[in-house]
Amino acid sequence: MRRESTAHQARLATELRRLREAAGLSARQAAALLGVSPAQITHIESALAGVSEKRLRRLAAHYSCTDETFVNALVLMATDRTRGWWEEYRGLLPTSFLDLSELDHHATFRKDVAVLFVPGLLQTEGYARAVFSNRIPELPTEERELRVRHRLARRVIIEAPAPIPYEAVIHESALRIRVSDRAASKAQLAYLLAASEAEHITLRVIPFDLDGFARASSSMTYVGGPLPRLDTVVRDAPHGSVFIDSEAQLAAYRTRFRKVEEASLAPDRSRDLIHKLAKEL
Repeated sequence: MRRESTAHQARLATELRRLREAAGLSARQAAALLGVSPAQITHIESALAGVSEKRLRRLAAHYSCTDETFVNALVLMATDRTRGWWEEYRGLLPTSFLDLSELDHHATFRKDVAVLFVPGLLQTEGYARAVFSNRIPELPTEERELRVRHRLARRVIIEAPAPIPYEAVIHESALRIRVSDRAASKAQLAYLLAASEAEHITLRVIPFDLDGFARASSSMTYVGGPLPRLDTVVRDAPHGSVFIDSEAQLAAYRTRFRKVEEASLAPDRSRDLIHKLAKEL
């Protein structure tokens, strides 16, 4: 039994429960097929216990899941034993910070929509420190610095030798708001311009004078999984991040992101606007 499950383990548990429910079987019936107690199925579907490859494939067969690619992806999730760089922060930062890092680690691509703040993956050290410094209630200095260090470490997915494709759509308001001073804002815009030159990074801006802002009225993060049905949307909430993974909601957010792209400038014009804003500082 696990004391605490990760977001990756919780997603596997959710997918197994969905397969069982789609097959019209109860937890008791699924347990009988494996020759285990109903409590064990409940523990697996609650991410409190793991499941072996053999048992996972047996369950998938009993659930009449014929999508071999999907089953193989679930097997990889079940057998993954990664202990990533974020584990050094366990017990020091909220679990949601670690869950986001783990989600990034397994991502095949990532897309961000940002309205009021520059996306975390693209924040400079000074910008990130200003964001965490303005938190209410105020963070102790040690925890604030831990959060800054963790945020900068998350850049590994776009700065590593084999980075994932990354697309960010940022509203002009996020580029103009000074979370700190003029120097920090100028450094942040310079970093965005440098990052946008990378082949795997696409940066778009929604200017104030462009129609269609209502389509991009809130921030979101879309993270690609090994298959589209294993994608994840992350939304900020007052008490942490919310992970969204139902197929209907994922389809809606794919449409939402496409509409946001339509309401944004092309990458070259976006760079021109960022450069203009930097010169104004």
